[in-house]
Amino acid sequence: MHVKPLSLACLAAVASLAQADHLSPTIEVVGQRPYDHSTLTQPDLQSARDQMARTPGGAHVLDADSYRGGRVATLADSLGFAPGVFVQPRFGAEEARVSIRGSGLQRTFHGRGLKLMQDGVPMNLADGSFDFQAIEALTARYVEVWRGANALQYGASNLGGAINYASPNGRNAAALQARAEAGSYGYRRLQAASGNMAEDVDYYLSASGFQQSGFRRHAEQRTVRLFANIGWQLNPHLESRVYLGHADSDSDLPGSLTRAQLEADPRQAAAGNVSNDQQRDIRWSRISNKTVLRDGAQRYELAAYLSHKRLFHPIFQVLDQRNDDLGLELRYVNEAVWLGRGNRLVLGFAPSYGKTAEDRWLNQGGRRGARSNQSAQRASNLELYLENQHQLSPQLALITGLQAAQARRRLNDQFVAGTPSDRYSESFSRRYQGINPKLGLLHGQPGHSQFYANLSRSFEPPSLSEISGGLYPVNNAAQRANSLEFGTRGRQAGLEWDLSVYHAALRQELLQIATNVVGANITVNADRTVHRGIEAYLGGQHGGLDWRLAGLVNDFRFDGDTLYGNRRLPGIPRLFLRAEGGYRLPYALRLGLNIESAPKAYAVDFADSLQARGYTLYGLKLQQTVGKQTSWFLEGRNLADKRYAATTGVLRDAGGKDSAQFMPGDGRAWYAGLSWQH
Repeated sequence: MHVKPLSLACLAAVASLAQADHLSPTIEVVGQRPYDHSTLTQPDLQSARDQMARTPGGAHVLDADSYRGGRVATLADSLGFAPGVFVQPRFGAEEARVSIRGSGLQRTFHGRGLKLMQDGVPMNLADGSFDFQAIEALTARYVEVWRGANALQYGASNLGGAINYASPNGRNAAALQARAEAGSYGYRRLQAASGNMAEDVDYYLSASGFQQSGFRRHAEQRTVRLFANIGWQLNPHLESRVYLGHADSDSDLPGSLTRAQLEADPRQAAAGNVSNDQQRDIRWSRISNKTVLRDGAQRYELAAYLSHKRLFHPIFQVLDQRNDDLGLELRYVNEAVWLGRGNRLVLGFAPSYGKTAEDRWLNQGGRRGARSNQSAQRASNLELYLENQHQLSPQLALITGLQAAQARRRLNDQFVAGTPSDRYSESFSRRYQGINPKLGLLHGQPGHSQFYANLSRSFEPPSLSEISGGLYPVNNAAQRANSLEFGTRGRQAGLEWDLSVYHAALRQELLQIATNVVGANITVNADRTVHRGIEAYLGGQHGGLDWRLAGLVNDFRFDGDTLYGNRRLPGIPRLFLRAEGGYRLPYALRLGLNIESAPKAYAVDFADSLQARGYTLYGLKLQQTVGKQTSWFLEGRNLADKRYAATTGVLRDAGGKDSAQFMPGDGRAWYAGLSWQH
């Protein structure tokens, strides 16, 4: 793939940056309007934290300022310190393995197992999958992470929960903002944004561009994104906001290496990926609306969205897809006193529908050869949910919830070769349904120590690619789980903590394995598995010293499997840690040190015969804020130039032999950025 020039005039500066051989500074702008301003459709940061504090389980709100002081290129840059989130980019790219409590455990692309939202409006396709390229973390004011069943109040029924990127609005955004980043391996990123208001109307607009040659060969990437929202306050109790989004992304895929290849030369690309010019190119557009009416203690919310995606994806075959998805979500919230005590009721209804036209061709050097398959695919869902929180006493709340979900997945085979090897139609129609109850207790007050416990059930029908994404369709069942969680969170004496312990018993877990024949992947159901672990976050500040730590203990296993017994599930480290400490120097300078560590080896195959080695990385960051308008940073990553696998594929059984399942992380790299706002 040849990287195309950025297509927006306002991003022309990226081209000149790409010609520089040295680091360039970064840019950003702030006006006199309040930095946080709540509207009916766009809650401010404190409102989001207040809502999180009502949740009887793992939930966290990330202030976007906590990650804007360094490079913001991947989901790991924005979500790396979110408690309970395991996120590792593949190929140093925008695509990543994102997992909460083992959701979508073996997926390193085209995510699943989470409800991804922007401003509370779903961004998933109707079959539950989502694309990382649709997210621009620089456009977020804050990020909400609702782990597991704690996302029920947003209709999520999956094991992992939900992630919501909340945008600025014209009432709190800078009138003009610019940001530029540049660094190693041809990395360049530029963003320009603006927000303003006039009486009852406000707007926010962001245009951003990104490109890099990549640490590895055949790893070039280019992405342009446009995001906007326009809000109308029709009266003090009624507001409607329109959201627009567009992403144009081209990515070369360097592929996976054997462990020996990684240790010898992690910058090389897999030979087959180069000869077949493997790529993932996406054109994505979306329009949505969110309207909120407040009537005393009651709120009525209506969200509707429509998206279109084109995918050109030469891999083991050339996949050519066209997706059209639409959905609706109705929410009713009532916070009226009940039985003389505080109460909050949430009731929601969320139907969605999507269609996919897929053509497959033989891959001839990254170009379409002879047609190999053609299908029309459909996904539809109906979800009805309610959650009620009742104050049994000023210190103790009881939370009850219930969700009913129904899903359908269909495929109409439009290409049957009529040969001995392809005689039959692959058409199918599957129906799935689930009932998911929830019970929880929350003790304590927001802003102080809180303790919580909950018991819940989750339900995840397979996405279309988990049925038909391999060489042939697989009749997969829905994944179900019963989960128990307890923990604590709070802030006291400059210390902030968030600690959850969970245990989930799964039936029919959807696990992806590589066929290791032509590069295709298939998803299968495991009979019984167990996911349990610890999610921890600790942060604080004392004088000029600030620090934060996010850690995971992952214990994911088969449960009495006839073939694998109680072996651990492959594809994720058992221990994972990110930590950062900073010290404030004179002239508003901050010097920070950071560590990322997966200290123990972990399995790459279900038979535990091949392992990825543990690793520890060190980084350094220098930041400064100059006045109220300008800031800059200089950042070094992987300073010891460690050779390691950032993530891996997964095999059924490697037989103890080395296999091309390892995706190298970036080597030593330096980045600089400058932001300015007015």
